[in-house]
Amino acid sequence: MKVIAAAQVGDAAHDDFVMRATAGTFLHTRRYRAHQDDRFRDLSLAICSDTGALLGFFPAAVDPQDDSRIVSHPGLTYGGIVHAGQLRGQQMIEALAEICRCYADQGFRTLRYKTIPYIYDRVPAGDDLYALFRLGARRYRCDLLSTIDLAHRPAPSTRRRRSLRKALKAGVKVRDGPELVAALWGVLEENLARKHGVSPVHSAAEIAHIRSIFPEHVRIVAGLVGGEVHAGVVLFVTPRVVHAQYIASSGIGYEVAALDAVFDHCIASASADGARYFDFGSSNEQDGRQLNDGLFQFKSEFGAGAVAHEFYELDLRSTASP
Repeated sequence: MKVIAAAQVGDAAHDDFVMRATAGTFLHTRRYRAHQDDRFRDLSLAICSDTGALLGFFPAAVDPQDDSRIVSHPGLTYGGIVHAGQLRGQQMIEALAEICRCYADQGFRTLRYKTIPYIYDRVPAGDDLYALFRLGARRYRCDLLSTIDLAHRPAPSTRRRRSLRKALKAGVKVRDGPELVAALWGVLEENLARKHGVSPVHSAAEIAHIRSIFPEHVRIVAGLVGGEVHAGVVLFVTPRVVHAQYIASSGIGYEVAALDAVFDHCIASASADGARYFDFGSSNEQDGRQLNDGLFQFKSEFGAGAVAHEFYELDLRSTASP
């Protein structure tokens, strides 16, 4: 087994493989990561057999905050080794060991591995978690995702049902379309600045660009009050999971519970389209060390359970032998 620079494979072959992979999503593709090329030094790897057959990919880049560290991937919610079933058990251990050797030979000191939450797996694929254990990885972060199992969804809480009735009585209308990006971003930017003093990771123009490339994977859903956008969400749609990437509401939106109408629409749509999970994302702050319990409870009341999203670090100077 050997690893080579992913760029040697070619973007078209890379993306075709990723979309056929066990837990590959459009976020793992070169087409998606290309819009981040000016932000990160991409050092993604391809995993090959001794005969040159393609076995998997490892999307990764240099950590912009520490040039001695590789992250899989700093621009993605999750990274991990993407494969189509060829890397199981001992093969996965060997693949991760080769990845570590490759980066160590380039002078990097540590590797941070963002796991792919199991909800994205088309078939069970926890081999990389075992390989991380075998190679002596340290868990440095754990986020708590709020996720609805659409096949076994508990009923929403009384408060959420009451809020949905409030939104409908107030005349909240839910619309779905790319033309809503600019108006939703105005709400989102104000919301993040007021609550956290930060800006969205993506600009409205970037989201519009990503949506133009992946129209089947990116949806913009908004709640309108009096014809104006006052709440909404960006949805990333993958084969098993519909994920809420951004959630925002204005003061007026909160007063009329506009997000309840938006989420009622999104969850029903995800179920009708055959998704297994609707994922609200994490409610964590400070790199997972703090839980925004109010936000977590809000998401839970829609019928969501908890999924742990784990992050590991390997010391490339002393990685254990497999």
